[in-house]
Amino acid sequence: MQAPLKIAVAGAGLVGSLLAIYLKRAGHTVHVFDRSPDIRNVNFSGRSINLALSQRGWRALDEVGLGDEIRNIAIPMDKRAIHMADNSLNYQYYGKDGESIYSLSRGGLNRKMVSLAEAEGVEFFFETRIWDVNLQTATLYTGETERGAWSELQYDMVFGADGAFSRIRHRMQRQNMFNYSQNFLNTGYKELNIPANADGTHKLDTNSFHIWPRGAFMLIAMPNVDGSFTCTLFMPFEGENSFESLKDKQTLEAFFAQHFPSTQDVIPNLVEDFFKNPTSSLVTMKCYPWVFEDKVALIGDACHAIVPFYGHGMNAGFEDITILSQMMEQYGNDWATILSEYQKSRKPNADAIAELSYRNFMEMSVDTANPDFHLRKKIEKWFSERHPDKWLPLYSRVTFSHRPYAEALAIGDRQKAIMDEVMKLDGITDNWDKPVTEQHILRLLEQDTLTT
Repeated sequence: MQAPLKIAVAGAGLVGSLLAIYLKRAGHTVHVFDRSPDIRNVNFSGRSINLALSQRGWRALDEVGLGDEIRNIAIPMDKRAIHMADNSLNYQYYGKDGESIYSLSRGGLNRKMVSLAEAEGVEFFFETRIWDVNLQTATLYTGETERGAWSELQYDMVFGADGAFSRIRHRMQRQNMFNYSQNFLNTGYKELNIPANADGTHKLDTNSFHIWPRGAFMLIAMPNVDGSFTCTLFMPFEGENSFESLKDKQTLEAFFAQHFPSTQDVIPNLVEDFFKNPTSSLVTMKCYPWVFEDKVALIGDACHAIVPFYGHGMNAGFEDITILSQMMEQYGNDWATILSEYQKSRKPNADAIAELSYRNFMEMSVDTANPDFHLRKKIEKWFSERHPDKWLPLYSRVTFSHRPYAEALAIGDRQKAIMDEVMKLDGITDNWDKPVTEQHILRLLEQDTLTT
């Protein structure tokens, strides 16, 4: 337990709610503010990408005893189901021994997290807009409008967990020497839906992350506990095969019949959902510093928003909380040191997962349809099973371990260079699991060790 403080958390999303639980457990009074209505009372749909919870996220939940509560509303996915353009279906398993990522409805998990935080004694203030914060005094300014009257709310500390367009960060950006960048992809996304069968079962394989890779665009589908799938269509905003080009019912239906024929019988409300749901954008946001003295700190998307193609936005945010908690245990009541060490630890890892997430868009949309990609993955899996001390595939290093993201990025780059050489071997398609391939990889690894 720490010396009790009065702490405000801006943002009642996934990271804000879990952070509030950690802070409450540490003995603090915690108030959470959110500009939106209570998510438990609204229909959360139309612009969501399902979550993929993996080891880093589970660790943060398990450390406060909440993992089992969340496992009850999660579905394990142990593989990718890759739907090819010719209607064939390929499976690619993620890890070893049935290792899985877990599909969760974003809205369902957020509702659960808010209720769990309230049960801990955290107090929520919904439909409350924060317009500004005094960094030196940790004072929040709230009001109905930005130009109207504001109320002053005094705290000992403020955490900004209010997303990629954070109001708390907006104030921090006005400091001298504050670095900030944002980069939007030319690709956007739209939510679609595969309903459950009449008996409540799933129309597609339940324990798969479904991908229809088509190069510059792709469709994904992730299972929900009610038997449905949340689908997400990723496409360029403009140009050929873009959201701009799909302007009417006939064009849309013809496009799906051509590029996603296996979905025709499972997405009955395609036209309605497509034209009803918004087209949303994807942004990578970076900034530094994340903290101001011992008064204000950013966490989650507020300081490192990433694109969703590695499924680690939430996992990275939850890992922020794990590291912050470790610093709290290590440094006691010295919040200036806690926050300083937290940002030093997390900044390089946040940058690394941002890069990995950006790269994984190409893997999902292009590489998964390439036979050479599947061969590379088979070789990596085969070699890592024979030499687990020498090779852990990048995906497993990111998703099924707690090693730093920055380390995964660096090692992954070296492994890619090695696999590029392996794929040049004569007869690799037929000899991929032969001693000659194994010895070649071992030699390349030895050379890599000598040069690093």
